[in-house]
Amino acid sequence: MGISKDPIFVPGVWGPYFSAMVPGFWLNEGGQSVTGKLIDHVVQGHTAFPELQTKAAARCQSVYAYLNSHLNLIKKARPLGYLTVDLHVWPDFHGNRSPLADLTLKGMVTGLTLSQDLDDLAILYLATVQAIAFGTRFIIEVMEAAGHSISTLFLCGGLSKNPLFVQMHADITGMPVVLSQEVESVLVGAAILGACASGDFASVQEAMTRMSKVGKVVFPRHEDKKYYDKKYRVFRKLVEHQKEYSGIMNGD
Repeated sequence: MGISKDPIFVPGVWGPYFSAMVPGFWLNEGGQSVTGKLIDHVVQGHTAFPELQTKAAARCQSVYAYLNSHLNLIKKARPLGYLTVDLHVWPDFHGNRSPLADLTLKGMVTGLTLSQDLDDLAILYLATVQAIAFGTRFIIEVMEAAGHSISTLFLCGGLSKNPLFVQMHADITGMPVVLSQEVESVLVGAAILGACASGDFASVQEAMTRMSKVGKVVFPRHEDKKYYDKKYRVFRKLVEHQKEYSGIMNGD
């Protein structure tokens, strides 16, 4: 979601809507549908999921906290993100909302092996999280090409509680990611609107300034930029190939 003083029309991105989020500003909204469900689908559908459940329960952790710690164990000397050098995911298992606006698109995974152990599950989970971050980068590029200026990401919602998801967004977009001091930041937004309705603040902007606090800023690992640029090139080629395959199958 990006705001601007003047209306900006972005292909494949919803809007612009006037005063839809912040009074006096135009809003563009580009998103990926059901990303949390996608991660659940990939993890829960893997053969090693029952083993993951057992080990996570033994540590009193969520399955995702366990997977994040397991990835740190298997990465060895290289940065964690390099575990997916041969594994690439196109995340549109449910079609693409932005920036392609194509509900016919399907998910893709390339680089699968016969391995079905917990290491394999963890790396597939990592590749899926990376794919969502690449999708964010794709949306940002299209918005910037249309006239938006974006230099920082502000994350909220359930997935922002996952440190791997946050770090991958920073590394892959090359931008710092700002998290709210209040984890349930959506509730803060509701409280801000309530405070304006009750007359405690003269404007939404004043309420935002007084009631919102930065909790943490996660910075990208710029030394990994070349690696993620290469993976992004593969990411963009995946959808090109999918459309090519569709053309072959639907042609005469």
